[in-house]
Amino acid sequence: MIGRLRRQMKAAANPEKAEGMRAYMKSTMPYYGINMPDVRAISREVFDGSPMTCSEWRETILELWRGARHREERYAALFLLGTKAHRECVKPDLMPMLEELIVTGAWWDYVDEVAGVVGDLLRRYPKTIRPLMRRWSTDPSLWKRRVSIICQLAFKHETDLDLLYANIEPNLADREFFIRKAIGWALRQYAWTDPDEVARYVRAYEARLSGLSRREALKNISL
Repeated sequence: MIGRLRRQMKAAANPEKAEGMRAYMKSTMPYYGINMPDVRAISREVFDGSPMTCSEWRETILELWRGARHREERYAALFLLGTKAHRECVKPDLMPMLEELIVTGAWWDYVDEVAGVVGDLLRRYPKTIRPLMRRWSTDPSLWKRRVSIICQLAFKHETDLDLLYANIEPNLADREFFIRKAIGWALRQYAWTDPDEVARYVRAYEARLSGLSRREALKNISL
């Protein structure tokens, strides 16, 4: 199956696009030069015709991820991770695998996709995942900290504000762009649900929020 995926990607490769995509993403791994809609189409064609147990699903994701020769192969692994057909396979015992994808991926295009899966687990298994996100919020890995902040982006009125604010708190002084952006993004997303609360939070923490985080948080509201 992985061989078939690679053959189809190789056939769809565009070397002229590949170098530009690699430069844009600052990737050490080469690209085939395939646009994301085509990556998804190829992945869907290959994986939809190959029923898998949860164990086979995990093994396929990890084999594809660890053995990737081009960045699009890891995108295909993330596509498989997010397929509805295998949602029942997404349980708390998947967290070590998700942590591996986050730590070894170590860039926003990978990590932000995995954050959505972590969020799904948090929504369904809060007693297990909530304390783990608290630990991740102070982890040496900036990418695990980013996930702890953005994992609730899709929660709207179900957002656990205590968790969000608690995970932002130890990262307020961080000068890393991807952390500051994550803080602003999480606040901006929640502002669609409760703009007054986000405005209150920004006023309360204005002295500690970076300019980037503040601008992002207030993008669609005003104090």
